[in-house]
Amino acid sequence: MGGLPRIPGTWCVSPGDTPRRALFAVLLLASVVSFCAPQARSQQRREREANSVYAARRAKLSAQVDAPILLWGFTGREESSQAYVFAQEENFYYLTGHNEEGAGLILLPPAKSGASPVASGLPSEILFLPPKNPSKEKWNGLRMSPSDPGIEARTGFVSVLPYPEMRATLEKLAKVYPAIYTILPYEKENGGYPHEKAAVDWIHTTVPQVALKDIHFDIEALRQIKSPGEIAFLTEAIELSLDAQLAAMRMMRPGLHEYEIAAKMVEVHAMGGSEAEGYAPIVGAGPNSTALHYDKLSRKIEDGDIVVLDVGAQYSGYSADITRTLPANGKFTPRQREIYEIVLGAQNAALAAIKPGMDYCQRGSKSVHKIAYDYINSHGKDLHGKSLGQYFIHGLGHDIGLDVHDPGEACKPLEPGMVVTVEPGIYLPEENLGVRIEDDILITETGYKFLSERLPRNPGEIEQIMAEAAAGRAKELKKAND
Repeated sequence: MGGLPRIPGTWCVSPGDTPRRALFAVLLLASVVSFCAPQARSQQRREREANSVYAARRAKLSAQVDAPILLWGFTGREESSQAYVFAQEENFYYLTGHNEEGAGLILLPPAKSGASPVASGLPSEILFLPPKNPSKEKWNGLRMSPSDPGIEARTGFVSVLPYPEMRATLEKLAKVYPAIYTILPYEKENGGYPHEKAAVDWIHTTVPQVALKDIHFDIEALRQIKSPGEIAFLTEAIELSLDAQLAAMRMMRPGLHEYEIAAKMVEVHAMGGSEAEGYAPIVGAGPNSTALHYDKLSRKIEDGDIVVLDVGAQYSGYSADITRTLPANGKFTPRQREIYEIVLGAQNAALAAIKPGMDYCQRGSKSVHKIAYDYINSHGKDLHGKSLGQYFIHGLGHDIGLDVHDPGEACKPLEPGMVVTVEPGIYLPEENLGVRIEDDILITETGYKFLSERLPRNPGEIEQIMAEAAAGRAKELKKAND
């Protein structure tokens, strides 16, 4: 990208970019800003949506409440690992597009119609950033600071102040408002650092007289409907994930280790522009195919194994979630193919029913989960002659976005703009046989757009790709030995 002039509000394209990347740039032109050299900041993502998009989200959120909203970003001290690379708290990033540590924000509710400016005398929104620290920047690179020229235009905030001034600002607001909205502590899927509790404790200590209200679910409701920029980022993450799955199909063979397949997939992601994995890669062979989130990657793949590959790229903070199941030697056994085709049939049955108004509840007349379950339960048997429904042990899918398990409610009707997975599976530990097929779709006004359709699901197509790759390896080996 070096040598190209930066046009504000655009994504940077270099002459060597692929047609797909060029198309991606066109799609993002109106809604995404790229931090291109030499203006780049160490922690800012390479691409983000335009400031106006984040500003509109903040305005929509503050219009729903009657008191100020106070949020903390991550401090950068949540993880002690030397391998840790900072990534912003998702709700904070969704509202700001800011990916540097130590930030905070305050949003004020809009003035009542006909009223004078906000009673507190403060701006309608304030981003708080750490003061300039040249000594720290020598080690960790440049950071945005409230003293940077044009910082308001760069961040898209009405006002940007030094982070230490948040306390005085909150104390001033407490004289006007009896309550403050923030994200109250909640149970997270993977546990982790108690970020919300730290923020709540600080607010209680600073203004103990103020009541706290939860804004968490209001933000989550906004995050469920994706903007055009978010859809573009998700599409790119999905495309990279499909490239990696195809590379794995061509590489797969007995004698390799699970970690070798995962390494190739991660390489494809990174070489394509992925900043990180959406989650720890899952490559489970043989008995490991039946463990949903297996991530040890230590098994040597054996002839006759079935291998589940659940590996998704992240792009500009947005995560894909794609799974395919492969025969290690390139040919499904009759039993493996039987189970695979049942899972594929269940996925196709669910896809045929997906449209706005349907849901992912486990029961009910609008449930696409029930459609998939009923298909599985009415096709095939286990080794004891029992129906297979009991081996479909998870939900049909979930939202994806800034988190691979993005906010969403299984029993909430699907709406246009949601991006969700469709992932039926059957897991038979007694047979060392697990099959999952997972794809990502965008809900539209009339149905859905199949975002991962390029990746083959048909077992015959998968076998053909693997056979062609094996023939190519054999040809290269023969050539090397001649």
